[in-house]
Amino acid sequence: MAQVLLIEDDPSIRRSLGLALGRHGHDVRAARTGEEGLDQARTAPDVVVLDLMLPGIDGFEVCRRLRAGSGVPIIMLTARGDDFDVVGGLEAGADDYVVKPVEPRVLDARIRAVLRRGTPEPRRVERYAGLVIDRGAAAVSRDGEPVSLTPTELRVLLELSRSPGQVLSRQQLLESVWQHDYLGDSRLVDNCVQRLRAKIETDPAAPVFVQTVRGFGYRFGPV
Repeated sequence: MAQVLLIEDDPSIRRSLGLALGRHGHDVRAARTGEEGLDQARTAPDVVVLDLMLPGIDGFEVCRRLRAGSGVPIIMLTARGDDFDVVGGLEAGADDYVVKPVEPRVLDARIRAVLRRGTPEPRRVERYAGLVIDRGAAAVSRDGEPVSLTPTELRVLLELSRSPGQVLSRQQLLESVWQHDYLGDSRLVDNCVQRLRAKIETDPAAPVFVQTVRGFGYRFGPV
């Protein structure tokens, strides 16, 4: 069972999703505004389901504030699937998104998938030119300093570094990390890689560790 914080201003959606997720075994707490959601987030939920169009502090700002101080998985709810909402939410730090109206079973599957991304692997410590990846402890450091990654960012790094030099397509990363099979969600991969590079690369514009292979996907280096 996951502790879910649902931040949604529409009372009918808030009530229906809360009841449905409860039937799926989750413990749901609901907030009506961004301010209320930020206050409730202090109790450290397992996952946040966040509507973008909120009164007062909108979902984009809520996401940025949550991400600034926490690695909690964030799934955003958007009434539209257009690039402005989706890319804006991902750039703010969201891990995944669903378009309203959403079926509760779909949201439940996304919640369970995003939580599995933080599952530790067997203990193995790998060192690459100043970057240290401890798979068992789910920890990463750069030049001796710990790097704070979200569960999704960590999972992308673990997948890419599993076979250095091997190219993984966006489709492969979607299936292994997000457990999606729709290539239209490739922007999830690109935005996550962008955030990951900002944390582990000396120069994100000239990445050494997470390299783009144009027309194919990404690979982990140096090799």
